[in-house]
Amino acid sequence: MQDPRGLPWYRRLHWQVLMAMALGIAVGSLFGEPAAERLGWIGDLFMKLLRMIIVPLVLTSIISGVASVGGGRAIGRLFGKTLGYYALSSLLAILAGLLLTNLIRPGAAANMTDTVRQELPELATPSSPVDLALDVVPDNVVQAAASADMLAIIFFSIVFGAAIAGLPETPHRHLTQLFDALFQAMMRLTGGIIKLLPLGVFALITKMVGTTGFQSFKALALYMVTIASGLTLHLFVTLPLLLILVGRISPRIHFANMREPLLVAFSTSSSGATLPVTLNTVETKVGVSNRVSSFVLPMGATVNMDGTALYECAGVLFVAQVLGLELGIAQQAIVVVTALLASIGAAAVPSAGLVVIFIVLEAVNLRGPEVNLIVGSMLAVDRPLDMFRTAVNVFSDSCGAAIVARSEGETEVDAEIR
Repeated sequence: MQDPRGLPWYRRLHWQVLMAMALGIAVGSLFGEPAAERLGWIGDLFMKLLRMIIVPLVLTSIISGVASVGGGRAIGRLFGKTLGYYALSSLLAILAGLLLTNLIRPGAAANMTDTVRQELPELATPSSPVDLALDVVPDNVVQAAASADMLAIIFFSIVFGAAIAGLPETPHRHLTQLFDALFQAMMRLTGGIIKLLPLGVFALITKMVGTTGFQSFKALALYMVTIASGLTLHLFVTLPLLLILVGRISPRIHFANMREPLLVAFSTSSSGATLPVTLNTVETKVGVSNRVSSFVLPMGATVNMDGTALYECAGVLFVAQVLGLELGIAQQAIVVVTALLASIGAAAVPSAGLVVIFIVLEAVNLRGPEVNLIVGSMLAVDRPLDMFRTAVNVFSDSCGAAIVARSEGETEVDAEIR
């Protein structure tokens, strides 16, 4: 069994990653916490390598891409298409979560007294759309880069790239060539780190299974089924329909070309950490130009959180059902709008949605120790759900890049399985 390029199946990266995941589950199950302690540092090192390249990769890719797009009208057109797709896909994800939670009603029979409350991670999130808008513009670009403030970095990169696009021919050419060369160097570095992917995935999965075991997968089963069903519906029905109807793209080809980023997203639970792999794959396999991918994907990793938006909506309804509260149509509409806005500000890190959910809970006046207890117990089963919704987030970003590229006249997008 060989692929068209002559490589045997066991040398293909996505098969190596799948084998690493299976081996990690086996090692974590057999040896438990000792294996997690001995091997966990390898996964941590791999994650640090990925995070190391995120800021310079995003800076160089967006500046290079925007500078090559052209003047204000071209940038405005690309921005409008990108934002329009992200708003549509996130809204469809939220409505799927709303529908399934109302149909299945997982919280109606939930017994939260047997679950274990866990400590929530601290994460700063915008409390309103105005705060989000203010956070976009950095006080200090260097500080924003040092703290990996992705919204601020993306904003600066776009306006700086637009400024380069408006320069006279000679400085425009020199600066465009400079940032393009820097971007190529970052992609070369990214490719080297990606080769370590199976080793990193093995260590991450071993640590997760060795530390938590499988107990967290058994609690709150109906709640997990509801979230997983919504994510499955969005991943395998809604997004493929958008590919077919809007982009005239074969979902089968797109799924095949996106195997590696999906596996990385599932393993790391971080859209941000997966971004280097996504950028590389969307350009080399999906066939999207750097002009489009460097604009759409970094923005998507920050503002397009379909899985997180679905989770926030379903999670709030679940909390209300556990408390015996019925949210009316008006309150559910508030949940939908707030979940859409809150998902934009969700950081591209593991379990960020579990903290951002408090923004949506506040919007419908759900607060207090009982709410904290329920959300804390939801964290006990959040890891597999977080892995799944991160994969949905990344796939939605790639669909957006492919659809926007097709709308810009690019004909080689998903023309074949590469």
